[in-house]
Amino acid sequence: MDASTIRSYHALYLARAHIARSETLFEALVGCMRICVDELSATLAVLWVAGSEGDDLRPLYWLAPYDLTSCACQRDSTDVGRAYVSERSTRILSPLEAGAATVFSAYPAVKVSSSFCAPCSGKDGTICVMQLLTEQGQPPLADEECDMVEIMAMIASMGHGRDERPWQVRVPAGVLMSARDVTREFESGESVVQVLRGIDLDVYKGEFLVLLGESGCGKSTLLNIMGGMDFPNSGSFRFDGEEHLGASEHELAVYRREQVGFVFQNYNLMPNLRARQNLNLIGELSKNPMPTEEALELVGLGDRINSKPSQLSGGQQQRVSIARAIVKRPRVIFADEPTAALDYETSVGVLDVIDRIAQEGTTVVMVTHNEQICRMADRVVRLRLGRVYEVAINRKRAKAQDLVW
Repeated sequence: MDASTIRSYHALYLARAHIARSETLFEALVGCMRICVDELSATLAVLWVAGSEGDDLRPLYWLAPYDLTSCACQRDSTDVGRAYVSERSTRILSPLEAGAATVFSAYPAVKVSSSFCAPCSGKDGTICVMQLLTEQGQPPLADEECDMVEIMAMIASMGHGRDERPWQVRVPAGVLMSARDVTREFESGESVVQVLRGIDLDVYKGEFLVLLGESGCGKSTLLNIMGGMDFPNSGSFRFDGEEHLGASEHELAVYRREQVGFVFQNYNLMPNLRARQNLNLIGELSKNPMPTEEALELVGLGDRINSKPSQLSGGQQQRVSIARAIVKRPRVIFADEPTAALDYETSVGVLDVIDRIAQEGTTVVMVTHNEQICRMADRVVRLRLGRVYEVAINRKRAKAQDLVW
């Protein structure tokens, strides 16, 4: 057997073991896609499902350093659509036909060299399409690789044919923030450390977005750039259509004051000021601040308005920090590891407050290491080595009280 065949059989062996451990069809397919990208020639992978509006298919999960949230595939004109309608796999291996590259129409620099689509059918009527692609310059998918992926899809469908609910993807609202090819590097002695290596990411109005990843992957750096506290070295960052690359310190100060609120891991409260005074410091700089009492009531601390930080528990201090962030009625709240220093019960209380703020329509971007917190989000973006590695859209958001760790 040649190397490609050996890789294909090894990937199938890993996939069968993963499928056996999986509790849902979605979990099984996501694991199979990760195995395909790690073990086979595929460099990109997308899981497509029928959208809740119209006949287009929309991505529910993808392994690609691009933001595909607003992308769609028509049933009658793309390889994905043909696989969905016919419930038969489609292969575009060589030469590339029109249709395979339409997924990345928003990224003209991305050239796809091969595509394979494997449909998966559920007993409840759910049909999804697992698509694997290779970019130009990479070896195309081999026939034996496609054969093994088709077997993976069949085993997953047979083992997890009935999932917990029909699969639908919410059509996102308008884009609030957009990063394109954002890079950031820092000097360290005589060397240069590249923290962000070309980030592409959109954040939508009213979205609860979680940034996940290991320490050093660039989560907090990206959060600081989006929050106007740091500059990218190159690329583009737009807030509500306005370019921020090259903005002056004054322009960034106005942006921070009027548009965004911050929740920090270490609270960053003024220790000699009472809770209401910590909020008033921010409210006095805002155009249309919320009454201090109202903000503290929203986080359940209306009775601690005159308490100093030293008189509050860690969880209460973090809730004051959240009240300080919302008192100026920001359009987006950035939360950097807001529960890292808290115990479980206190963390759940803080997360419940953040969730209620998100439910009321405020955009929330949270950095965390905690995989369980991801279940609360609309969308989870995993960073690896300074790039977007993986994106998943949650079909159903969990409540803070449902999380266990």
